[in-house]
Amino acid sequence: MAEAVAHVARRVNATVEEGKDTLDLSNCKLISFPDGVFKILKSVADNIRVITLADNELKSISTKLFSTFTQLRELDVRGNVLTKLPDIVGEMEHLTCISLANNSFSIFPDKLSEIATLERINLEGNGITEIPVEKLRDMPALKWLNVKSNPLDSNTQSALQSPHNFEIEW
Repeated sequence: MAEAVAHVARRVNATVEEGKDTLDLSNCKLISFPDGVFKILKSVADNIRVITLADNELKSISTKLFSTFTQLRELDVRGNVLTKLPDIVGEMEHLTCISLANNSFSIFPDKLSEIATLERINLEGNGITEIPVEKLRDMPALKWLNVKSNPLDSNTQSALQSPHNFEIEW
């Protein structure tokens, strides 16, 4: 455990000291986003554009992540055990790409359809049966949606077959 904490601390400190716009905490055995990280990154939070939390053991994402890193462009949380996103994700004004692949979502995170800037959504390898195709059509920036390896119901499969203004992988 101490080794994992030290690993996270080194990565966070490097982000601050080197003025990086990326925070990579992938493969850190995290079960939650460490509260201490918010304190350390508070001074540079507006500079962070990309956060990678891939391949951890996250069961949820704190609303604090979205309220602290308001300039976030990309969020990669693939390979965790997430089942939902906090509602505040719908308020992300700059988010262009989100990867929720290989998690435990059974329901499409509806708040994603409220993000006007979102271009790419990766939901591959979840347990989602329905996709709100009509809501996705109304998303102005959406270019790509990946719903491969989900148990999509027949209505969703039919809706995905009609032409869209974005690319769909399924």
